[in-house]
Amino acid sequence: MPAAAYAGKPCVCQFRRGICDQTCVQDMLDTPFYIACLKLRDRRSLVVGGGDIGLEKVEGLLACDGDVTLIAPEAVPELQQLAAEGSITWERRDYAGPEDLEGIFMVIAATDDTDTNIRIYDDAERRAMLVNVVDVPPLCNFILPAIVRTGPLAIAISTAGASPALAKRMKRQISEQYGEPYARLAILLNEARGWAKGTLPTYQDRKDFFETIVNGDPDPIDLLRGGDEQGVRDIIAAAQESVAA
Repeated sequence: MPAAAYAGKPCVCQFRRGICDQTCVQDMLDTPFYIACLKLRDRRSLVVGGGDIGLEKVEGLLACDGDVTLIAPEAVPELQQLAAEGSITWERRDYAGPEDLEGIFMVIAATDDTDTNIRIYDDAERRAMLVNVVDVPPLCNFILPAIVRTGPLAIAISTAGASPALAKRMKRQISEQYGEPYARLAILLNEARGWAKGTLPTYQDRKDFFETIVNGDPDPIDLLRGGDEQGVRDIIAAAQESVAA
């Protein structure tokens, strides 16, 4: 939520201002965020809140092979279905306290109850856990950018909360520009990684090898856009033969 959207509305953060005076978001645009990609497979994530926003967060975690638990007394039908098929664990109750965070790697609060959200944030912070309260930046120690995901490629877009509308536009444009050909090229290059590690002795050698392919002539992206995957395989094979020669 953009900072300007808070002004004059009931306070939803830990400062409990009554009516929001934007105290908590004034430095958001000046906050440098360390961008990282998290490996969620075999790690437990918790979502609190069973509405449409909770569903969105659950689906995002499942897309990354997260082990997801949902805590909510009620849930939208899609979440009920995910629980019924065994894709998530659903505990049909309200958030109880710090004990709900035992063994949890990341917690996302998607409730409409400010007191509950603050409790979750405080409990997680005391445990030095990753916590995100949806649409309340001061109750987050990490933010969730807009993601363009195609195959193995993931491109993150963040405006530090200044304008979700701008992030959405950028996501659409980036998705159009960096689509399937880039994802396919990533897969083909990954197939050559084992050979490169076993053949090329230094990091710089491997870097030069892959950059020669990616930035070479003919352009592998142009070939893939034209449906010529074999042409790209031929380029990679030629580069390998060049090294071996």
